[in-house]
Amino acid sequence: MTPTAASAPVPLGGPRFQTEPAELYREMRRDHGSVVPVVLDGDIPAWLVLGYRELHQVTGDPQLFSRDSDLWSQWDRVPDDWPLLPMIGRKQPSILYTVGERHRERAAMISDALEAVNPFELRSQAEKFADELIDAICPKGETDLVGDYAALLPVRVLATLYGFADEQGPGLVTALNDMVNGGEGALAGQQHLAGSMARLLADRKETPADDVVSRMLADTSGFNDEEIAQDLMVMMAAGHQPTADWIGNSLRLMLTDERFAASLFGGRHSVAEAMNEVLWEDTPTQNVAGRWASRDTQLGGRRVRSGDLLLLGLQGANSDPQVRTDSSALTGGNNAHFSFGHGEHRCPFPAQEVAEVIARTGIEVVLDRLPDIDLAVPAESLTRRPSPWLRGLTELPVRFTPVPVL
Repeated sequence: MTPTAASAPVPLGGPRFQTEPAELYREMRRDHGSVVPVVLDGDIPAWLVLGYRELHQVTGDPQLFSRDSDLWSQWDRVPDDWPLLPMIGRKQPSILYTVGERHRERAAMISDALEAVNPFELRSQAEKFADELIDAICPKGETDLVGDYAALLPVRVLATLYGFADEQGPGLVTALNDMVNGGEGALAGQQHLAGSMARLLADRKETPADDVVSRMLADTSGFNDEEIAQDLMVMMAAGHQPTADWIGNSLRLMLTDERFAASLFGGRHSVAEAMNEVLWEDTPTQNVAGRWASRDTQLGGRRVRSGDLLLLGLQGANSDPQVRTDSSALTGGNNAHFSFGHGEHRCPFPAQEVAEVIARTGIEVVLDRLPDIDLAVPAESLTRRPSPWLRGLTELPVRFTPVPVL
């Protein structure tokens, strides 16, 4: 018997995640409900959780829906060169796959290291690098705000916080993009990032400084070098690309939506509102891997087996009509979105604050320095990266009156 469209698993990939994800999530919800059967590269089965309440249940019960990837029942089908291994790892000694009390200790170590970052110095660093990037483009009168700006800013700030030298930034950007896109360069990107972290860790063990890496090494919880290096990779990946996409997606919204036109002519009052709307409607982190069922259970009317992989459909949950009865309404100050996750494995609050400072500073510097900025192409021609995991623009071409460098 041939499966119908409403029963056949949905491939987690393809151009529709790039071109029309909102419509795709609506179709998935219509055909399958709040928990959707999907297949990953190599026909590996999984569940995509799109329901807001169901996602809250999964992320709020770390015992039933564990972060321990060793539970996965499909490992015998996963080849060594599987392109999603950087996203769905086995036996990675990082905070992503640590559970229980040890996870809480690791989360505290990371939070303490980031919380010690001076917010005024952080904003100052972000402004400095943002101004340098704008200086490189402001006399030209046109630029790509993604490739020439948003894709470069977060990693430069984070590299300084962690202890990297400035010149290492471009290589880290390339490696991180290759990893998150899950294509042919994914494993090579992961190896580049791992080597960079290992060298930085060795340098800071020898010569401590006032940076995040040195503070993590000084923590007394007893984590070894490999564990700290893995956590730094997670922090860099989670801190750079989603923040770059947050900047790009927010600037796209402000350049294409008349509600934000006033901000483009010298005002800043709508920047925070645009950023928050992006987290609801166009969040950089669309889907996250994952959780594994520790026993047979029911979720959203589905029979989930022990060892099944559940993917967190953050954007799908954000647009769940059960909780978003009027999807056209402004989100205002409502922060009940899933864009930073939920539960004990959510993005640590100090990391959220770092990302918000970098993103908001990056947007405000553009508006301050290039006050008559406008799209250089029709809005409908803008394209997204072909990734079901992170949603960001491939480019954001703009034009403006050339201005002198600072």
